[in-house]
Amino acid sequence: MNHHNPAAPALAPSIWRPLAHRPFRGLWTAGSLFFVGNAMQNMAASWLMIELTASSFLAALVQTASFLPMFLLSLPAGVLADTTDRRTLMLRIQGVYAVAALVLTGLALAGCVGPGTLLFFTFLLGVCTALQSPSWNSAVSDAVDRKELPQAITLVSMAFNGARAVGPALAGLVFALTGASAVFVIAVLTAVGMSYATRRWPPRPPLPGKLPAERLWGGMLSALRYARHSPAIFAQLIRTAGFSGLGSALWALLPVIASQRLDLGAAGYGLLMACLGTGAVSAGFFVGRIRSRFGLDTLAACCCLVFAGAMLVGALSTWRPLVYLSFVLGGAAWMTMMSTFNAATQTSAPPWVRARAASLHTLCSLGAFALGSALWGAVSSLLGLPAALCLSAAFMVASVGLARPYPLRMGADDEVTLADHRDELSLPTEPEFEAGPVAVEVVYCIRESDARRFLDAVQQLAVPRRRGGATFWRVYRDLGDPSRYVERFIVTSWADYLRQRARATVASNELEANARSYQVADVAVVTRHYLAERSP
Repeated sequence: MNHHNPAAPALAPSIWRPLAHRPFRGLWTAGSLFFVGNAMQNMAASWLMIELTASSFLAALVQTASFLPMFLLSLPAGVLADTTDRRTLMLRIQGVYAVAALVLTGLALAGCVGPGTLLFFTFLLGVCTALQSPSWNSAVSDAVDRKELPQAITLVSMAFNGARAVGPALAGLVFALTGASAVFVIAVLTAVGMSYATRRWPPRPPLPGKLPAERLWGGMLSALRYARHSPAIFAQLIRTAGFSGLGSALWALLPVIASQRLDLGAAGYGLLMACLGTGAVSAGFFVGRIRSRFGLDTLAACCCLVFAGAMLVGALSTWRPLVYLSFVLGGAAWMTMMSTFNAATQTSAPPWVRARAASLHTLCSLGAFALGSALWGAVSSLLGLPAALCLSAAFMVASVGLARPYPLRMGADDEVTLADHRDELSLPTEPEFEAGPVAVEVVYCIRESDARRFLDAVQQLAVPRRRGGATFWRVYRDLGDPSRYVERFIVTSWADYLRQRARATVASNELEANARSYQVADVAVVTRHYLAERSP
């Protein structure tokens, strides 16, 4: 197989190339404005909570209420994005978001917003964002070629992190002048803009097929199984969760840093967010070249050290210029890592599971962010702000060691390109789609001199078999005929087996061809299928 060097991928094309596609440009623009409105809403909610309660824990809990829905709903939303009409789904969710933000605006104008109400509406808006995120990500990915996908993801990351710069700064200004209600109105308007873009450039519907659509629970299990048995995706998800959970301390405690360490008001808090966002946007212009030159793991180590340094400065320094500079560098490190994790995950997933892979990335990044925000808020309340940030920085430095067991790399083309359909099954009658479990046996005849090499080759089929749906896989040697080997795997249903065949990639077919190359000449490899008749 022709795998790319994981440490040094080919030089990326221009960061701006995806914007030449009009659908991408329209969706990206609307999404950028929505990100700004959402960031403004979150900033206003966080600062309003500080004014209402003066509690660092409750201020951090606003971040948890905003991002915890990603942890709870990201994967089910990814299944919906793969199996339903994404246009209808997105439009309905955007409508609920706009109505909820409008109600929150009315309550704020009436002076009826308390801590519980604020957390509830923040959570509801987070639910809407979580449910539409995989569909929107899929629509953006569909609008560009695969070779442009890393650049498209970087542009989306620049927009998201740019919103962290522009949104809080605008929100701080609007909040200081008119109060929280005007900020919430802007969030309503950006949701309306997103709805227009969805109607104007709707996402592609799911591809029709002979097989029934996966059900919600089955689709979730298949995504989890694929990620668990894909070494590249699994490593990226572990690294994403670690970096996001540890780094969430700085984002969640930023209002406390502004008010307690630097004696800043709402506008000053917005300026700190703007520093982080400015660094994040700036990093997008050169992140592709840095990845190509230094490799992913070296880049990850540098970003962990830079972000840990930013947290230490926030914990220990009260000199504002130093804090501002360190936060710009920290924002650059954050965006570089998160866009790299996202690109590596999506480039390692074939089309049928890509929306769910993006959902798993979101689940790990924002889920860990939400849980980490609550954890570091509690630590700050118990031990103080400096202790919480210093602990998080120490763990961030230690996380560099994850590179050995969980190395990072971009996916190779042959790993995600679906192979041509194999020959049709030649069975007298096929069972019902839901019939199962189904056991499949592949019988090989191998010379004794080739046995060791054959076993090494066939063992490599375990990952693609399990990744494609097998719940059990094993190779057996026939005690009555030492030249006879049987590869045996089990899938839950006949439909799952047909999906496994249809989802074979060029790389997995090459692995199977390599194992079959040791077959004794003039003896055919035999495949047998068994259907379970009775439960034990």
